[in-house]
Amino acid sequence: MHILIPILHRPEKPTGVCRHGANLAQCLAERDEVSRVTVLIGSWQVDYFANSFDLDSPKIKLIDIDIKNSSVSRNVWFLNELPRLANRLQPDVVHLSFPFPIVRRWFKAPLVATIHDLYPYECPQNFGYPQVWFNQWFLRQCVGQCQGLSCVSQVTLDALKAYFPTLQRRKPLRVIYNSVEFGAGEAAVPAQLAQDLGKPFLLGVAQHRKNKNLDLLIRAYAQLSQAQRLTPGAQLCLVGSSGPETEALHQLVQALGVQGQVRFLSGLSDGELRWLYEHAEVFVMPSSTEGFCLPLVEAQTLGCPIVCSDIAIFHEIASPHCRYFSLTEAPLSNLVQAMENALTQPAPRDSYINPAFLKKTVAQQYLNLYGVVRSKLQI
Repeated sequence: MHILIPILHRPEKPTGVCRHGANLAQCLAERDEVSRVTVLIGSWQVDYFANSFDLDSPKIKLIDIDIKNSSVSRNVWFLNELPRLANRLQPDVVHLSFPFPIVRRWFKAPLVATIHDLYPYECPQNFGYPQVWFNQWFLRQCVGQCQGLSCVSQVTLDALKAYFPTLQRRKPLRVIYNSVEFGAGEAAVPAQLAQDLGKPFLLGVAQHRKNKNLDLLIRAYAQLSQAQRLTPGAQLCLVGSSGPETEALHQLVQALGVQGQVRFLSGLSDGELRWLYEHAEVFVMPSSTEGFCLPLVEAQTLGCPIVCSDIAIFHEIASPHCRYFSLTEAPLSNLVQAMENALTQPAPRDSYINPAFLKKTVAQQYLNLYGVVRSKLQI
């Protein structure tokens, strides 16, 4: 079986969508039933796909698409050029790594898409206006055109059904979690922290978007630092690509007087991420909504103590050892208390691995979905 995975995504540094696409290619390539996995990326993604992800399987072929990295160029390419390329490559399944506009009848192979979240409807402020209207249309169009959909969590599937209530009667819908496994590669000190090696740090990993509540984390860190409730010299490392909140976050750091103590990092390799998870005093994820949250699962896989918001998705995917805090009624005080408790009463640094997130489990579920989709087309 030959699977084609388009991952042309705007960011010029790794994001969750890119990591999902890379993990999908890896887990499928390990199956005997899969003879080839072709991954389509933008020319601006070549360096970080080569340096950040382990895609050295002989079954995986990367093809870089040389177009302008703009919303118009990418979406025109998805609509017009992807069908032509897909029909020429003749895959058995085209798996969209995230929703984008497509026209089903222009493809010879069946189309499957991963639905990560319903942010265009749930968090329109992540996109701004009028851009969010296009994102909503892309999602509706993708959901309507694909012959099968996988959701990265039950929370995401429930949201999808709420916004598209007739879907389940028309096509197969499945919950297939992201595969989250760190390979046998060595941890590597992030080059951006080389001068601060040895300093303790707290860790957050998230794109700079409103729903991630990174401003709340910065305020909590500043309050603990000023009250001298942190390990002396402890920094806050925020890993993630820039987004709509980037400027506001930098301004907040300046206003709170913690510049030099809050480090913004991006574009890290798997080895560098591994090192951060393994050495952080605590990992904090204060999101108000998530579709899955790869960083939280990565952190618990490597035994990092975790503080996270008390929302449904984290109860679905998090280990029993996570400390939850409420986002209602004084969220800052709740977070400060939870972080202080985690630092003064640390949980054992034991790896927690949910079998549902293993590559072999995820790959089998995708192969099952592909089989259902293909069989329906043959009836």
